[in-house]
Amino acid sequence: MIRSVMVGAALLLALPGHAAVTLMGGGMGRSCFEAAEMKRSTRTSIEICTQALEEEALGRRDRAATLVNRGILKMQGRDLDGAIADYAEAIRVDGSLAEAYVNHGIALLHKGGRDRDAIAALSQGLSMNPSRPEVAYYTRAVAYELTGDMRQAFEDYQAAAAAKPGWEEPIEQLKRFSVERKKTARG
Repeated sequence: MIRSVMVGAALLLALPGHAAVTLMGGGMGRSCFEAAEMKRSTRTSIEICTQALEEEALGRRDRAATLVNRGILKMQGRDLDGAIADYAEAIRVDGSLAEAYVNHGIALLHKGGRDRDAIAALSQGLSMNPSRPEVAYYTRAVAYELTGDMRQAFEDYQAAAAAKPGWEEPIEQLKRFSVERKKTARG
């Protein structure tokens, strides 16, 4: 148990960045996107996102995208509850954004104790073709490993490596696995 917690903590630290969602227009919503994309998680950046949500006439998709981007900034600032709430609201507003599900899964995994919920969110996001599938596969691999499903973890680390050739992190994780063939009746 202690080993799996230590492995889980190490893997969570290795999780890659989150995918921001592009907005079509300008204004504060665009500034919010740029802050999330550039990983500028400051109180001012979060306030800009909040102002965009409160003051700008955003369409459904742009409102959901701004919620995702604010959630990314909150997660970077270690406000996991705030990030989870923003992602859940983004999904409620527009359930068609893959990144809302992927980032929701990442936040749930970081929060701890919600590994199965994280797997469900990440699986939904993957079914919607996210912009960075390697992030979703890698994070879901970590979640599967924390639940003890080593076969699925192995397969998702492989998928992460295939989705972004040259990315070392999933390759390093795969080195920890050994594959054994089961004996069959034929030997």
